[in-house]
Amino acid sequence: MVLMFLNGGGMRGGPLHGQLQGAPLCCVARSAPKYRYFSVGDRFPAMYEGGTGSVVGEVYDLPLTVLRDHLVPAEPPELELGVVELEDGAACLATVLRSSFVDSPELTDITEVGDWRAYSASR
Repeated sequence: MVLMFLNGGGMRGGPLHGQLQGAPLCCVARSAPKYRYFSVGDRFPAMYEGGTGSVVGEVYDLPLTVLRDHLVPAEPPELELGVVELEDGAACLATVLRSSFVDSPELTDITEVGDWRAYSASR
């Protein structure tokens, strides 16, 4: 089992939520204020360490087999697994933006919003 911080399509109501295979929601949380947050072509969000923003997400208790067989294969190639810091200092797995995509013209900085659902609702 692993704690996984989801901040996009894997959250409740999102198109990837079914990939969690019923894994339990532990809590709604925020990241520590040390990230940049992007919309990638208005298709999905991506966190990247090195900013001052905090990101809203959900923490799930996820079996590693579900991560391996369902969630990771459903993620876009711009993202990779990483470890993020939550607001309370806890470490959590998450998908983060690959360094090779940081300069992509598809990125829109949404750090000030810090919430994929709020950003999507404003579109």
